[in-house]
Amino acid sequence: MTPSPLRALLLVLTCLTPALAQADVSFPKPEDFKGRWRVESATPGLPVYPGGAATISGSGLQPGQKVWLQRGPQRLLETPLVADDKGAVSVEVAVPQSAARGLHPIVALLEEPSMTALIDLKVSGPLEHLNVDKWSVTERQVTKGLYQAAFSAAEGALYVAGADFYTGGSELVKLNPDTLEVLARITPADFPQEQRVEKKGGKGMALAPAGVYGVATDDSLGHIWVTNTPDNTIAVYKQSDLSLVRQLPPGSVYHAREVLVDPESRQAFVSSSASSRVYVFNSETFEKTGEIDIRSAARGGDFYVMNLAHNPQRGELYVTSRISNELAVVDVKTLAVKRVLPLAAARNATGVATDPASGRIFVAAQDSDNLLILDGESGDILHDVTVGAGALSVTWDAKNALAWVASRGAGSLSAVDAEGRLVAHLEGGSYANHITTDGRGRIFALNKALGPQDPKADFLRVITRAD
Repeated sequence: MTPSPLRALLLVLTCLTPALAQADVSFPKPEDFKGRWRVESATPGLPVYPGGAATISGSGLQPGQKVWLQRGPQRLLETPLVADDKGAVSVEVAVPQSAARGLHPIVALLEEPSMTALIDLKVSGPLEHLNVDKWSVTERQVTKGLYQAAFSAAEGALYVAGADFYTGGSELVKLNPDTLEVLARITPADFPQEQRVEKKGGKGMALAPAGVYGVATDDSLGHIWVTNTPDNTIAVYKQSDLSLVRQLPPGSVYHAREVLVDPESRQAFVSSSASSRVYVFNSETFEKTGEIDIRSAARGGDFYVMNLAHNPQRGELYVTSRISNELAVVDVKTLAVKRVLPLAAARNATGVATDPASGRIFVAAQDSDNLLILDGESGDILHDVTVGAGALSVTWDAKNALAWVASRGAGSLSAVDAEGRLVAHLEGGSYANHITTDGRGRIFALNKALGPQDPKADFLRVITRAD
């Protein structure tokens, strides 16, 4: 009996299928990769843009180990990388002009022994400067290693914290915000003898072991609160003369990042950015009164706290999570977590600010290069605005009804109105790091350094509307 054409075709396909599905593949014993991968722009001070290049570096490999890099099924290299005698590899990879903006998964396939790792290569979209002529910018180099600034309405002064990685020094500086004249400056004292702990690795703040990083003002008591991040603690100084009021011992707040003071409830909130906790202190006695442990609402998620914002009209504290990309809403009086909102459009959510009048919340996200504007009542995302690469810090300028964003990667400062329109995009210097306001229409922005010889390093910028 002669088979039908269809039956004959099925017989042929059945015979061919095993040959097509199989290949000569070995299955060596897989091992976990415990090293580290790093991706950065091949051009210092710039993000990775389409048509540019990225440097991919790996450490913790075994000497002689081979590495292939792939984007999807395509290999990025014609030959594998080979780890040197220190177990390191590095290569510059061209990014095509057609590359889409976003996080691109690069697969590292390691041989001898067999390992696999996933690497994120972020491609950002460039933004041209916008409405530069509508803003007046005054700038001054104040101290090295600028981190954060805070304004005191009571003193009419601006306080700037700096801790320089290259020299090991640190300063707290008080300035006249009108003239940028330095009114006072101090190098933080060493810890008292009974509080001192041995530093690991031998590289600490040699000139100022209690180096200052985050800063916040408490006008009700005339104090300045600072975070001593490497020493896992905080300190309090007088606004008037920068004299030390209280130095808490090392270990009081693990990886203390940012501090926020609520004068009405007499509480100071400190974010522990390597954990899920916000520490709470009595702002009069400096005693710790509690910890807010925030749990992610996402299945299997980890809430890693970053920045803080406060809406006194609602009695709410807002806390961002950089890992789970969420926003926690905390009741300031009870310290209870009221809800945890998803930030689906954010990657590495960091900066947060609020407009107490409208209740809107603003979140800056580093890896998605955007600013999210949320409805404070519903938690809905009203606007998703692309700003400079590496959006890190955000503040709300109530007088001009603008959210200002400092973007570290792009070194830019962006202004966005309440309806999500980008209305200004200005130069922010190398590694724009922090932005704040005096509440009267004046913006203060700080940037850091690309290296010890960077001429654009460590500037304080004061931004106002041009007359």
